[in-house]
Amino acid sequence: MKIQQAVFSPGYSAFYFDDQRAIKAGAGHDGFVYLGTPVTPGFRSVRQAGQSVSVNLILEDGSVAVGDCAAVQYSGAGGRDPLFQSSEIMPFLERRIRPLLEGRTIEPFRTMAAEFEGLEFDGRRLHTAVRYGLSQALLMARALDRRRLMAEVVAEEYGQAGPDARVPIFGQSGDNRYENVDKMILKEVDVLPHGLINHIDEKLGRRGEKLQEYVEWLVRRIKALRKREDYRPNLHIDVYGTIGAALGLDPGVIADYLARLEKAAGGHRLYIEGPVDVEEKGRQIETLKAITEALRAKGCGVKIVADEWCNTLEDIRDFTDSGACHMIQIKTPDLGGVQNIAESVLYCKARGMEAYQGGTCNETDVSARACVHIAVAVRADLTLAKPGMGFDEGYTIVNNEMERILAVAKARRQGGVR
Repeated sequence: MKIQQAVFSPGYSAFYFDDQRAIKAGAGHDGFVYLGTPVTPGFRSVRQAGQSVSVNLILEDGSVAVGDCAAVQYSGAGGRDPLFQSSEIMPFLERRIRPLLEGRTIEPFRTMAAEFEGLEFDGRRLHTAVRYGLSQALLMARALDRRRLMAEVVAEEYGQAGPDARVPIFGQSGDNRYENVDKMILKEVDVLPHGLINHIDEKLGRRGEKLQEYVEWLVRRIKALRKREDYRPNLHIDVYGTIGAALGLDPGVIADYLARLEKAAGGHRLYIEGPVDVEEKGRQIETLKAITEALRAKGCGVKIVADEWCNTLEDIRDFTDSGACHMIQIKTPDLGGVQNIAESVLYCKARGMEAYQGGTCNETDVSARACVHIAVAVRADLTLAKPGMGFDEGYTIVNNEMERILAVAKARRQGGVR
């Protein structure tokens, strides 16, 4: 089957673009928006509406394959591509990408995805958001052509057994880190709460005391609201480098603080994402590795999660090979083509590194569902409830898509669906 027509449509993502550097520098709040002047190139304000572009491929049989170009909340920071704006991308897609899509025969997904992953114009690769959306649409086109689930296509092309088990889901609270935790507990989310600890004075505390109080509250709240004694979710908190900014970069000092957090966690397994951000990949690897080794020397069970400066498939390999941490966040839009998500998960798991298939609140329903298919197909250790920061919406999208995949795949195995 061939792609008959490529149609592009602008849209909004489920959250906002935030200038991370401006926020770290102390940008204050005014209601939902941030005050102050943006620092990162491309931003007109510290917080601005997130944008997306849908890639709609109309196939010969009239079916439509869809993928959404989207970028992370903190675009332009941590070594990422610059701010993604649909008004700039749409004309480029029409002029340069549409002719490459229309009339082409649908081939194996990995073949098509590799072509666009390596594509260059004027010596530059496509923006990560464009590669992300194009590859989703190509994966769906292959699935429609084969009359299979996207998860089945991924499993087949990567030599996996097929989708047959749930992947634990990680809920993100956004700034509503108390009420949303209540929602997570009621729905018995596997891992919570993310927390969005991105400001020292407001959320971490100059000595880390506010985060410690929050961890203690989490433990009390889980005990108070859980419906069964054996519900013990992992605690996973993203601190956006604020621990290093507040306490300094001495690995021993950071390890001592994390040991106190482990005690506060009351037996829940504790993951800390991005304890430091030293603004350069090589130094980030060295610093995280030193913290990881200091924790090991103390006999502390806190797990370190890499995020900043670990953006591409090559980055993920480098962080994994160095043993810099216990878990890698595979930040899906940062990788470009979604084939890189599958390859990243498989690379991590083959080397004993926990693979957290993450992403961003700033994605769309389309990109979130595509990611679920990949997570189930390659058996990620953890996947993010996305998009948005309201929790319920993202959890519904990810959880329900996962249940659909597993139900249909099981029916196929049992011979009930062809």
